[in-house]
Amino acid sequence: MRIRTLRDHGQHYRPRMECLKKLETIVVEMQDPKSGVKGSEQKLNVTTIPHVIAGQDILAWIVNKFKCTQEEAQAIGTMLVAYGYIYPLQNHKKLVLGPDSSLYRFQTPYFWPAQKWRTEDSDYAIYLAKRNIRKKGILEPYEQEHYDHLHKWMNHKWDFIVMQATEQYKAVKERKKPDRVVFDCQERAYWIINRPPPRTHSAMDVLDRLFDPNSEEKIPYDQYRRQNIFYQQAIMRSKVKSSVSLGALVKFVTTYKNHDPFLAPCSPANPWLTEEDSYWQLNMRSVEVPTKMRVERWSFSFFELLSDPRGRADFKVFLKKEFSGENLAFWEAAEEMKWGSSFAMAEASQVIFKTFLAPGAPRWINIDGRTMGLTVKGLDHPHRYVLDAAQTHVFLLMKKDTFFRYLKSPVYKEMQKKALDPQLHNFSDAQIEQNKRNQNPGISPMILWQQELEEKAQAAIAAKPVDVKAMMSKIDRK
Repeated sequence: MRIRTLRDHGQHYRPRMECLKKLETIVVEMQDPKSGVKGSEQKLNVTTIPHVIAGQDILAWIVNKFKCTQEEAQAIGTMLVAYGYIYPLQNHKKLVLGPDSSLYRFQTPYFWPAQKWRTEDSDYAIYLAKRNIRKKGILEPYEQEHYDHLHKWMNHKWDFIVMQATEQYKAVKERKKPDRVVFDCQERAYWIINRPPPRTHSAMDVLDRLFDPNSEEKIPYDQYRRQNIFYQQAIMRSKVKSSVSLGALVKFVTTYKNHDPFLAPCSPANPWLTEEDSYWQLNMRSVEVPTKMRVERWSFSFFELLSDPRGRADFKVFLKKEFSGENLAFWEAAEEMKWGSSFAMAEASQVIFKTFLAPGAPRWINIDGRTMGLTVKGLDHPHRYVLDAAQTHVFLLMKKDTFFRYLKSPVYKEMQKKALDPQLHNFSDAQIEQNKRNQNPGISPMILWQQELEEKAQAAIAAKPVDVKAMMSKIDRK
């Protein structure tokens, strides 16, 4: 029978064995006759106890062994006491290593936690009965409570428990007094750890764990099913040879090496080293004429072109000449909705629907019926990513067709001709000092923000659909 209490210290779950094995290794080294902690005979009341060690000697050995601080050694020593590898001879309830002349002894390996002895309720009942006989009915309050509780639950075999306790008490009484004191301290330390007083912390108390760390994990059927699906998808996934992947990596490095500030110098000068801001002026977001390096980067990929505000503006000029700016306008509107305010989500989705997706919309985009159906259905309950499918479809259309026509167009070639090619300039130490003295305060972030708002407003005006009837009426009047 197993007794269930409010705090069950039956230790059904054992602590982690890896931690205990490391502690046992330390304890074995500490007991080495040559390099371990030196023990001596000490008097406890009127009894001489052999092989006693002081708390300060244990701390000194740990500091010397592990080259750690006093606080770290105190933590390791307290862990050894808390797990029962070292037990106190004086204050049994306080399982803390004192940094003074407090007396301790090494626990016999029979009581080490790694032995995995099940602390049965019957063994604890025998121990309490034996203490009750020796103390003539005077137990600690919590021990008396446990004694009464076990007496009630084990009433059917209490005579056997009392008989066992009496025989053990007689056997211990025949020993010498130092041996009796040592055995009593060992046994009491073991039960203090495994059946601690209420409202106290125990290192062996692992009831808060959600699983047994030493038991084999039972994998449920659903996890096996998900693993099977994952492995099937992994098998069907296309593989790439290492030579192909390495070739792609070499190609990427070759393409971007001149644009990496760690591998190539900044032209015309490094602003962090020379205090000269020409590099910032030439590479502003809305600069009139960009540099050749910047224009060259647009040709690397369609993503690079759209990531650069100046490149996107040049791409818009090309689309305007081809009368196909609705795809880029829809992509920008979807990006703005994705990163915009959540309060304006419903209004923005309706504007996008009326401008690009509704039948007869002024800037209707050409996407397949399935994507159109999913997007229009999702707009009934709009969220940030409701336009992702249509946006990806439009992005791929521009990437596969429009982007390559742009690279061959006169717009891009003229920009390549006009682009600036600043030469690398090396500054002397005197010129660097002069640059520091003449350093400009820089452009205020507020001014940049206002310029960005003006650019967005102009782009919104340019993106508005043209009313053909109004234009024809103006022409007729003229």
